[in-house]
Amino acid sequence: MSTELLKHKLDRAFGHLDVDGDGRAVRDDMLGLGARILVGFGESPTSPAGNRLVGGLEAVWATLSAATGGDGVISPEGFRAGMISAFVEGDRFDPVFRPAAEAVAWLCDADGDGSVRPAGLRIALTAFGTAHDDVDVAFDRLDRDRDGIISVGELVEAVRQYYTSADPNASGNWLFGPL
Repeated sequence: MSTELLKHKLDRAFGHLDVDGDGRAVRDDMLGLGARILVGFGESPTSPAGNRLVGGLEAVWATLSAATGGDGVISPEGFRAGMISAFVEGDRFDPVFRPAAEAVAWLCDADGDGSVRPAGLRIALTAFGTAHDDVDVAFDRLDRDRDGIISVGELVEAVRQYYTSADPNASGNWLFGPL
């Protein structure tokens, strides 16, 4: 198990929030990520799906902010330490992070059949700043049975693995493309 791998993934995840590159994340950065996701899917923040996503991201931010001292500004190092404290070593993934991950995964499921296709994943990962070609690589790695779909549950598990696992063989390491 490589803690360096987990640190690398979390540092990359910080970059998903810190889109302006100022070296800090604030609540508006988290909500901006949510807005990018919702715009990509053409979903209103006041729709049921939008409410689930915004509520999920608010809960993740509140937990992360509390784990980093609660001043509302999180550095890259603080982000990494807070994520590890709350979601890796702590017991907050299922009650806090999972609902946000599920909200994104269900948005990716265009027809509500429990399956995510490449186009849906592309919309979500583009909101995170993932390069076009890396989305294809991510989908191929996550679609382990090569049937052209990923179940919503598999996508949520990939999210868990990306944000919490130090296992170098976890398929979720590929969530945002090659590391």
